Amino acid sequence: MKRNLLLALLICMALPATAFDPLRAYRVQPPKGCVDKDVTKDELALPDLIQIGVCTNPSLSAQYMGVKSTEATLGTARSEYLPTIVLTGNANIAGERVEHGSYTQAEPYSGKVQASWLLFDFGGRSARATATREYLQAADFNYNAYLQKLVLSVQTAYLNLMAAKESLTSAKATAETYKQSYNEAQKRYKLGMVSLSDNLQAKTQYEQALLAVVQAENNVQQFLGALAVLINLTPNTQLKVGQPNFDKQYTQIETDDIHKLFEEALANRPEFHAQQSAERAAKANLKNAKAKMLPSISAVAAASYNDNWKHSALYKTDNSAGLTLSWPIFTGFADSYAKQSASYAYEQEQQNTRNIQLQIQNEVWSSYQHYKTALRSYEISQTVLESAEENERVAFRYYKVGKGDILNLLTAVAQLADARQTKITAFYNLLLSKANLYRSIGKY
Repeated sequence: MKRNLLLALLICMALPATAFDPLRAYRVQPPKGCVDKDVTKDELALPDLIQIGVCTNPSLSAQYMGVKSTEATLGTARSEYLPTIVLTGNANIAGERVEHGSYTQAEPYSGKVQASWLLFDFGGRSARATATREYLQAADFNYNAYLQKLVLSVQTAYLNLMAAKESLTSAKATAETYKQSYNEAQKRYKLGMVSLSDNLQAKTQYEQALLAVVQAENNVQQFLGALAVLINLTPNTQLKVGQPNFDKQYTQIETDDIHKLFEEALANRPEFHAQQSAERAAKANLKNAKAKMLPSISAVAAASYNDNWKHSALYKTDNSAGLTLSWPIFTGFADSYAKQSASYAYEQEQQNTRNIQLQIQNEVWSSYQHYKTALRSYEISQTVLESAEENERVAFRYYKVGKGDILNLLTAVAQLADARQTKITAFYNLLLSKANLYRSIGKY
């Protein structure tokens, strides 16, 4: 029998911490479905990048471990509903010598088992369990909030990279346009149709356009390195990031009603729910503080065995059982101050809840206005680009037939380059503002 008990104890000690959960405290699971791709060879879409970031981010893992720690604390709170059993044992050697007498030696040993079970404490035990459960909910919501922030960071880095790539394409197109202008100016200069000044101005603009291409290439590498670091890779990792097929789905939002957006934000934002859990935990702490000033009743039982290991002496056993009443009549006013402290803490959390509600609504309002402005800016940028493209075509034809000068042509090309970049900036600002708006209402 003793051997079986020892074996069972060893097995329990060998099990991982999460395997032994008799009180069902562990609920939150780590992220699942991590992509199985070679990040240096396979093309990665935005969902792949988000999944990699979620599965490998050390800060997010630290948040998850904090949730698991709070879950274990909840198990500790639930254990108060069960009895406690304490086993104590004692063994020693005692000897004595009487004057003019012989030396005698005894080898006494004893064992004692004591059990206690809290039966009633005016809701204090329940309040402690409730507070711990609410703190767990808050930790879980904070974990989800960090998860949403991480997703937004990956989205932002991805869109910045896409914008840099399109800016590079635009810079190359602008350089090609300046090259055509330079070639035409050079051709007309050789024929004696224009002065050297035309040729030099066109050449200068073309070389500056080549410099802009180099700078755009640097921006692409900078944003690519930032994205790699964000998903916990070295910045020199050459990621193959896929270009999405953008359509109206990427620019439109589900609803344009600001009141519905407010409602969605308060229903979805984990920060708001975390604060509500903190408020409920403070309320439970106040209830616990009040219960500590009241009596508690526990059932107790004990059994002991004493023997001195001598055949000439008898062993002794005794046992007891009953109820224990504990009532803190006076604690130096400590319980009174603890109650007041819990009361003030509860009022503080109530104000914090109202404050974060206003902050979230203001964030939604601000994000919504940024989105509306970005949408209008993108619509205007499309019209500006169409006008700039037509203006450049006209200016080039006029210069080619000798009806326009080089300054008008180069100005038209510069305006076209600005219009291209403006459209790219407006489009990705629109996507970023939409991502921030969705983050403000708790979506991603």
